[in-house]
Amino acid sequence: MSNTKGYVSFVLHAHLPFIHHPESEDYLEEQWLYEAISETYLPLLTNFTKLEVEKVDFRITMSMTPPLLNMLDNVLLQKRYIKYLKTHIELAKKEMIRTKENVKENELAKYYFNRYSNDLHLFEEVYHCNLIAAFKHFQDIGVLEIITCGATHGYFPILYVNEKTIKAQISVGVQTYEKYFGKKPRGIWLPECGYIPEADKYLKEFGIDYIITESHGILYANPTPIYGTFAPIVSPNGVIAFGRDIESSRQVWSSINGYPGDFNYREFYRDIGYDAPYDYIKPYIACNGVRVHTGIKYYRITGKDCEKDYYNLQWAQDTIYKQAGHFFDSRIKQIDHLAPLTNNPPIILCPYDAELYGHWWYEGPDWLYILFKKIYYDKGNFQLITPSQYIDKYPVMQVSTPCRSSWGANGYSEVWLNQTNDYVHKHLHYIGDKMVEIAQKFNFETCPLKIRILNQCARELLLAQSSDWLFIITNGTMVDYAKKRIKDHVGRFTKLSTGLLEDKLDDDFIAFLEDIEQKDCIFPEIDYKIYC
Repeated sequence: MSNTKGYVSFVLHAHLPFIHHPESEDYLEEQWLYEAISETYLPLLTNFTKLEVEKVDFRITMSMTPPLLNMLDNVLLQKRYIKYLKTHIELAKKEMIRTKENVKENELAKYYFNRYSNDLHLFEEVYHCNLIAAFKHFQDIGVLEIITCGATHGYFPILYVNEKTIKAQISVGVQTYEKYFGKKPRGIWLPECGYIPEADKYLKEFGIDYIITESHGILYANPTPIYGTFAPIVSPNGVIAFGRDIESSRQVWSSINGYPGDFNYREFYRDIGYDAPYDYIKPYIACNGVRVHTGIKYYRITGKDCEKDYYNLQWAQDTIYKQAGHFFDSRIKQIDHLAPLTNNPPIILCPYDAELYGHWWYEGPDWLYILFKKIYYDKGNFQLITPSQYIDKYPVMQVSTPCRSSWGANGYSEVWLNQTNDYVHKHLHYIGDKMVEIAQKFNFETCPLKIRILNQCARELLLAQSSDWLFIITNGTMVDYAKKRIKDHVGRFTKLSTGLLEDKLDDDFIAFLEDIEQKDCIFPEIDYKIYC
C-alpha cells in the first residue's frame, strides 16, 4: 500500500544569453557557457547517469532555453570549450608543481586536474560534444521532463505593449524545442517568471499546458486559490500555473541560512586567478591582464569576516548528506501538515536557476543525487513528480487568473525597468513595432536576399529583447558588455530595415548582412512571418 501523501517537484531553469563572437576570442563573457558546462551541466548529467545505472527511480524537470540550446549546438563554441578545458588542465598541472610544498593545496590541485581531465573525456568521448542528446536521453527514458522558454528570454510584462513580439518569443521557443527534442513542449518557464494574462492565448495557441510562476503570482491570483501554492490553478484561458513553494526554496536559495552558505562548502569568490603571482597566472586570466576567476579554488566558506580555511572534500560530502536528510525530513513534516487540508495530494514546487547547482553552489549536483537516492530508498510520505505527471494524475483544479508578477527583486518588474535601464525600452518597442510593420509589408516576398534580410531583422530584434542585458545593467556587473549588446542589435536591426525599405542593397550592405549572419547565427530556421 502506497504511503504517498504528496509530491515534490524540482524544476531547474537552464539558461544563458546567446554569446557568440567568431570575430574574437577575447570576450570573457563567452566563458559563462564553459563554466556552466563544467560546473553544472556535466555534473548533472553525471549524477543522472549514476542514478540510472543504480536503478534509482527519480523525477526532475529542466527548462533548456533556446539561446542555450543554440550555443550547445554551435561547433565553434564546442571547439572553444575543448580549448578552455585543455587550458585548465594545463593550469592544474602547473598548480600540482607550484603547490608541492603545501599538502592541502596540492591535493586540491590534483583534484582539479582530474576533474577537468574527466570533463574533457566526457565531452569528447562519451557525449561526442552533444550535450543536448545527453539530456534528451533522460527525457526519453521518462525521468527528466524538459520544458521550453521564450526565444531569447524576453520579459513579457514589458514587451506586451506589442503582443506580436510576445507571440514571436513563444513561437520561436516552441519551434526550437521541437527541433532538438522531436516533440512539442508541455510546459514553459516564463522568462524571469514574468506572468501577464495577455500571453495566455499565445501559450495555448502553441500548445503549452502549464507555466512556472513566482509564489505571489499564485497567492494573489483572482479569485484567491484555496490551496495556495500547494496545488496548481488554471486560468480562464486554460493555462495551468504552478507556484514556487516559499519554505523549500528558502532552505536552498537563501544566502543567509540556505544550504549553499554552509561553512564547509567551497568558497566561490576566492580563486587563484586573484591569489596566484601575477606573472604566473597572467596567461590564464583575461586577455587584457585583468585578474578573473579560473575555477581553481582552494578555500571553503569557513565563516563570516574571517580568514578562509582550506576546502576539505570529505567535509563537504558529509555536509551534503546531512543537508539532504534535513530537506527530506522537512518535506515529510510539510506534507504531513498539508495533506489533510487539500483535495488532491499537495505538490511542493521547487524551482531554481540550474546554475545554482554547481556553479554558485559547487556541491549542488551531488546534493541532488544524494537527496534523490534518499527519497527513493527511505520511502517517506512523498514522491518526486514532474508538473506534467501531476496534471495527468489530478486534472481537476481551481479556475483562477494568476497575478501579474515576476521572480525578480520585490516580485514585479523593477529589475527590468528602472532608472538604470529605462532608456532601453523605447528602442525595444520601436524596433518591435518596425519588425511587425516590415513583416506585413513584405508578407509575400519572394526575393531570397530580402527574405534573408527580414529573417536577420527578426534575429536582431529577438537578441536585443533578452532580459539578461537589463538584469546585468541593474546588477552593475559587465554593464559595458550588456549595453554594447543592446546597442549592437538595435543598430544592426536599424541598418538592415532601413536598407530594405530604401532598397539600398549594394555590395557593402550585403557584406554587412553576411558578417552579422555569421555573428548572430541563432535560430537558423526562423521565419520573419511570425510577426505578420
